[in-house]
Amino acid sequence: MKQQANDPIGGGNQTASGGFSDDGKNTIGSQLATRLREAIISGDLEAGSKINLDKARQSFNVSLSPLREGLARLISDGLVEFEDNRGYRVSPVSLANLEEVTSLREELEVFALKEAIRVGNVEWEGNVMRALHKLNRAERDAARPGTLEYWETVHRDFHLALISGCGKPLLLQFCNTLLNLNDRYRRAFLSQTSGDRNVNQEHSEIAQGAVARDSDFATDKLRQHIHRTGSNLLEHLARAGVVR
Repeated sequence: MKQQANDPIGGGNQTASGGFSDDGKNTIGSQLATRLREAIISGDLEAGSKINLDKARQSFNVSLSPLREGLARLISDGLVEFEDNRGYRVSPVSLANLEEVTSLREELEVFALKEAIRVGNVEWEGNVMRALHKLNRAERDAARPGTLEYWETVHRDFHLALISGCGKPLLLQFCNTLLNLNDRYRRAFLSQTSGDRNVNQEHSEIAQGAVARDSDFATDKLRQHIHRTGSNLLEHLARAGVVR
């Protein structure tokens, strides 16, 4: 695990009573999963690296039980792998994996948006436009990592808002997992480039088409958006030496 003066996973030593508490809605395990997920997506926990349970337990100041619960959640998300006799490790990255994630997003997320446009209500429309407004006002500056973290949060909220009206919980769960997998690739890209200049226009076209109930236009724009992002990431990762 990648260690710094202040643990990059926990932001310093946390106590079970202070940093983590079971409030009846979010267990300590789920809170650990959130913290670990961010560490993986941000690159603080490197792809393919071994997760030492003793070091992680000491870093978070928690017992093994909630730590294993958190890791189990990340296994289901595809961000962590477990092998008998070898333990836990961060899932590796590859060009083939990114291609698969991109193609699945093109199919499932576009289908979810189509369904949301068909059955979504006025509240869904309002959620989409509010999420768009927050996203388009967010800065992305590779020199200021905090802006990238915030942009990733509101970008994710926007994509989930788009499909939230589809009325299909399993489909939303699958799309959420794919967004997690995609985000770790994009975060590495943004940390060096701050993204491209056309993305705000793309998001606006998708949202406006969706709330106007123009299914063909909105879903076509979303498919193009996902595909172009995937192509940009593949090109960036290939230059960085990531293998298939």
